Amino acid sequence: MTQIGIVSVGTFIPENFMTSKEIAKKSGIPIEVVEEKLGIRSKPVAGHEDHTCEMGIKAARIAMEKGNIAPEDIDLILYIGEEHKEYPLWTAALYMQKQLGAVNAIGFDMGLRCGTTIMGLKIAKDMMIADESIQTVLLAGGYRNEDFIDYTNPRTRFMYNLAAGGGAMVLRKNHGENSLLASHLITDGSFSEDVVVVAGGTKHPISPEALEKGLNKLDVLDPVGMKARLEQKSMKNFLEVIRKSLFKSGLTEEELDYLGILHMKKSAHHYVLKELGLSEQQSIYLENYGHVGQIDQILSLELALQQGRINEGDNVVLVSAGIGYAWGATTIHWGKSNREVKK
Repeated sequence: MTQIGIVSVGTFIPENFMTSKEIAKKSGIPIEVVEEKLGIRSKPVAGHEDHTCEMGIKAARIAMEKGNIAPEDIDLILYIGEEHKEYPLWTAALYMQKQLGAVNAIGFDMGLRCGTTIMGLKIAKDMMIADESIQTVLLAGGYRNEDFIDYTNPRTRFMYNLAAGGGAMVLRKNHGENSLLASHLITDGSFSEDVVVVAGGTKHPISPEALEKGLNKLDVLDPVGMKARLEQKSMKNFLEVIRKSLFKSGLTEEELDYLGILHMKKSAHHYVLKELGLSEQQSIYLENYGHVGQIDQILSLELALQQGRINEGDNVVLVSAGIGYAWGATTIHWGKSNREVKK
């Protein structure tokens, strides 16, 4: 069976940070609520030169240097960053190819909001197995959807954690280490128009009136209905993708050693750990980073490796959830490869 392994990861975090005190001041929410309920002590925000794709390129260079990967060795580039990038209509993967000098690669952009990294890992693995010519894949991208947050809009309070940064992963066929096992995803289109930026598309083009009304910012069109529907499904689906990813990888919950989880409110984070029988040491709560979108899983993985929370032979699950709504998880066997996917 073909084994796909993670060679290296890299992240780029901007120098500028917004503190919990600043979020409290902008939103009118007490600082103790920002820190203890929303779970934000600080978060990186983009500086003038911290463009979306550029942050992904910086992270890619770090990952390539760590893995001793030459640009010419890359066969495929998947841009896993956000649609909100340098230009509205643009293929960021090809700019990334140019800037990195990956002359032998092909590239394309992907989008599943905060689920893009998990979807990207699945698609990369499937393509590598299906096409013998694809040996080395770079997944990279940036995120700065914090640009769309209006801190005076209480409907988007659950998104006050949106931050900025870049992340990258290099995969290689038959690497022999850090094996990608199975993924599982759930999408539910009933939420597809709940969270949107109203102005800027074909339905509502940008205009002075739209800007004046703040329609160029993220908003929740049906906050009461969305909350009620999410309460029925969100945590259930979150746990389901983790458990099914493990099962499809031939593992049980008891064999899970580390959970790379996106930033969410503290109570939800602790609930997930408790349901899976994990200790706080078996995950990292990103309260000093906020939610860097689909980069959270890469950031959590890198921080865990730096802090010694992941060791040889550990089983790791990276898990995401994103507006739309999408839930996804991927299982990784860290260290030397000795396990095959069940199905």
